[in-house]
Amino acid sequence: MKSYLSARIKEALDSLGIPFAGEIPFSATKSRRFGDVASNIALLLAKSQHTKPFELAQRILSRIRLDPSVASRAEVAGAGFINFFYHPAWIASSLRTVLLSGAAYGRHDTGGGQRVNVEFVSANPTGPLSIGHGRQAVLGDVLCRILENAGYAVTREYYFNNAGFQMKRLGESVRLRYLELLGEKIAFPDDLYEGGYIVDIARRIVDDHGAEWRERDHLSFKDVAEQVLFEAIKDVLRRLGIRFDVFFNEDSLYRDGRLERLLHTLEEKGLSYTKDGAVWLRTSEFDYEHGPKPEVDKVIVKATGEPTYRLPDIAYHLSKFERGFDRIVDIFGADHIAEYPDVLATLKALGCNTSHVTVLIHQFVTLSREGEILKMSKRKANFVTIDEMLDLLGPDVFRYFLVMRSHHSHLNFDVELAQKETMENPVFYVQNAHARICSIESKARSRGYTLDHPDRADLLLLKADEEQDIILKLLEYPDLTVRLAQALEVHPLTTYLEELAGLYHRYQTAGKKNDALRVVTADAPLTAARLALCRAVRTVLAHGLSVLGVSAPTYMTRDTEEGD
Repeated sequence: MKSYLSARIKEALDSLGIPFAGEIPFSATKSRRFGDVASNIALLLAKSQHTKPFELAQRILSRIRLDPSVASRAEVAGAGFINFFYHPAWIASSLRTVLLSGAAYGRHDTGGGQRVNVEFVSANPTGPLSIGHGRQAVLGDVLCRILENAGYAVTREYYFNNAGFQMKRLGESVRLRYLELLGEKIAFPDDLYEGGYIVDIARRIVDDHGAEWRERDHLSFKDVAEQVLFEAIKDVLRRLGIRFDVFFNEDSLYRDGRLERLLHTLEEKGLSYTKDGAVWLRTSEFDYEHGPKPEVDKVIVKATGEPTYRLPDIAYHLSKFERGFDRIVDIFGADHIAEYPDVLATLKALGCNTSHVTVLIHQFVTLSREGEILKMSKRKANFVTIDEMLDLLGPDVFRYFLVMRSHHSHLNFDVELAQKETMENPVFYVQNAHARICSIESKARSRGYTLDHPDRADLLLLKADEEQDIILKLLEYPDLTVRLAQALEVHPLTTYLEELAGLYHRYQTAGKKNDALRVVTADAPLTAARLALCRAVRTVLAHGLSVLGVSAPTYMTRDTEEGD
């Protein structure tokens, strides 16, 4: 409906000679007495048109041509809002569309089968996945689900960082703990990994090889630790319900000569130079589109011969380009915010088109326990793992809480709230609405009502404000799923589900207080219409929760009674 009204308003503006290139704004009215939706377009344009908003709104309204079977009327209200009233028959017909669409309601094909590569998690296998990795894991997985729901062909990819200095530290950490277990006195350096998991890996090597590895260097220990930790990472991702199509190994870039060839190309094209024994990118001369242009050049190979993160990352992205994806989405933590613009600027300098690359940076997660903020460091092993959180909360709550806020914002994970099985907990609140509807349907069947063809009910009987509010909220869902795929956002979906659940809970509460609003009544046609409305709500709640990777329970131990 909003797209229809937007088109009518733009036609009116064109006829008045008023240019406007953006989206027409709409908002819900405070009460249905003032219409079903309002636009403040006149307030936005009044200043540029040198007129009062109320007068401009009247002029715009005089040029709007509405189909009376869709929008029965419109009026100017307040300081210059244009309020629209939907025709009851259109509302009923739209609800019927929801019912007929069923589980497909909210799906669309704006992606048109385009191939999208989404890289996320990509954590170094130097320890268990922490809650910070969890935010990226769930964010990436839900975005993949959103894109698939929009008709994209999605490849989920994990960049396995199994090369570089951190892996050397990992191997050395295990080697020293291994020697300790053999009885040697070891001065353990502060910059190595100290977690109990390091000792566990070292003990496994002792069990398998005894003292045979006493003279081996860090590489052998690194290989074992890498294998053990990466299997553990895969296990926890499976617990989260996350799968990957591709695990791309960083060390393959070294083995197949890609890094050497890239260094040669950069030098040949004059994009790099050697100074003080190190190799530098001429980043101060590059064209930056994804961040401020640096004033200094950046090192890609240290004087020690060790590459910095930028070099393998550039080579890795070249491999993505070679695979022919229509879109590439990279999801990184805030610690990558200074690096990725250099990578993209270098790719552009190499002649690559980076316009189809989108980088999403998510902020950090703060976890509070008993009112105290935990400081998390993988090296010191005082971090909270995903496994611990899943043991405490289960995957539904953990996943939902990690995407409730915009990835642009710092996330404060409230463990106390997450543990509550009450309506205060937003996950419980949404799931409870779904379970209550299942309870109502079960009760209706026991009273002889059939639920096989809810779309055949007389939906014009749904006249109560509470019912109309629910229907209008349901009709927002397809537009929302389109916007999620376009903006690559997740949190508006949780907001929507909580709002829809809230409208439904209020409807049920009203039914407890007022028999005229009960769902299951002696009036068979009215009951059929209300059961159809409940089915539509259940359908949308289930679809939205599935996109989030959260279950839609049919029964919950508390607060699922319908009240009839």
